[in-house]
Amino acid sequence: MKVELTGMDGGMVDISPEVFQSLKTVFRGPVLTPDDAPYEELRKVWNAMIDRRPGLIVRCTGTADVVQAVRFAREHRVLVSVRSGGHNIAGLAVCEGGLMIDMSLLRGVWVDPVQRVARAQAGCTLGDVDRETQLHGLAAVLGFVSATGIAGLTVGGGFGYLTRRHGWTCDTVLAMEVVTSDGKVLRASAGENSDLYWALRGGGGNFGIVTSFEYRLFPVGPEILGGAIAWRGEDAKQVFDAYRELTDGAPRELTSVAVLRIAPPAPWLPKEVHGKPIAAIFVCHSGDTEEGEVLLSRLRKVGQPVADIVTRRPYTQMQSLLDATQPKGRRYYWKSHYLAGVSPEAIEIAIAHAGRIRSPHSAIIFFQIQGALNELPADHSPAGNRDAAYVINITASWEKPDDDDINVRWAQDCFEATRSYSTGGTYINFLTEEEGADRIEAAYGRSILQRLAALKRKYDPDDFFRHTKRVSVTLPATPAPCPTTA
Repeated sequence: MKVELTGMDGGMVDISPEVFQSLKTVFRGPVLTPDDAPYEELRKVWNAMIDRRPGLIVRCTGTADVVQAVRFAREHRVLVSVRSGGHNIAGLAVCEGGLMIDMSLLRGVWVDPVQRVARAQAGCTLGDVDRETQLHGLAAVLGFVSATGIAGLTVGGGFGYLTRRHGWTCDTVLAMEVVTSDGKVLRASAGENSDLYWALRGGGGNFGIVTSFEYRLFPVGPEILGGAIAWRGEDAKQVFDAYRELTDGAPRELTSVAVLRIAPPAPWLPKEVHGKPIAAIFVCHSGDTEEGEVLLSRLRKVGQPVADIVTRRPYTQMQSLLDATQPKGRRYYWKSHYLAGVSPEAIEIAIAHAGRIRSPHSAIIFFQIQGALNELPADHSPAGNRDAAYVINITASWEKPDDDDINVRWAQDCFEATRSYSTGGTYINFLTEEEGADRIEAAYGRSILQRLAALKRKYDPDDFFRHTKRVSVTLPATPAPCPTTA
């Protein structure tokens, strides 16, 4: 059959039946057109705001398939996107009319409990890695929602409940296998292709397709002290004052996430608060549980909690506790800042905007991240932002396209109202579809962006990997060397 694909220049590329058949011959995994049954489900990503239709989807079964896909796309100058978990807010996984390289079949995880290292293929979710590493009482530094793909999380930086102890996710990566734009397979580590290794630890999908990651593991669990405590919305100021006090000087074993939202009909919340404003604090204490109980006893004395599910629980369960708040198929729009602290003024603004939430699924979330990441040099990895102590993420979420404008406007208004409290930085993985060059520079800073541009010219001079938060090849280079220490 004849196939039309979007080219790298935006025009159309005709793929003859003979060329299409030759691709299917050399490709081990499924090659899907829009007429094939699995296509429709595979093209849909977590954020229903993204509604693109690739011309072809190739499902890789190994690194050799990735190489074949890259060579095919390069030879025919076809636009490419790469899907692992499909959980990115901007929908970077799926391109319009081009070739989607789907990594989601690559789900292998191998754990070396003696060396405390896990190698995970790029199609893995956080849950896949947690499941295998926890068999040995070990964990990688990953995110908060178990359905998230490890690949996008890691090359964009990554943070979660263990970040306070061990840094950004990418700070704990020991090595990566990478397919570059010319179809070569490279190992990137501190000792091999160290400049590429530096770039991939936060520089996003600009430099190649990572097919596997090697993570340093840390002793965690298998049980931790974790869960959530919730209060009525009218107690929000008192709760956030306690949150500030709790997080100020708390040991790194304790990570706290504060949330303002409408109470969902969750079984752990009493029916009388369903549909009403609440303030909640999610906590994970990964150290001694008795010490954690003492620390969290302060929270339990604040006001009159309406629910308390903080208990000893498996770490894997903690890692999926927020999954129900982020189901695939809703419409999502986020705006975020890094914060150096949580001031009373910022809290007051957040509470005011929480009172204007337009959807029962939306929330304002404060993630505590200060600790190990602040102790590394600013340019240790492109994830940078070593002055960040918290992330504020304004998460609009709703069901119907007719409600797009009102929910997007709410998020944007809250973002602008809190802008003056930002460090000036932002998390590259939280940038929405329309956020471009100025916000990418905010995520990296000018000097790191210049280094990334120089490496983009080296590893992808033709901007083959352009369906991402793009690093321009035209930025002038900076002469400073790239650190390579893991």
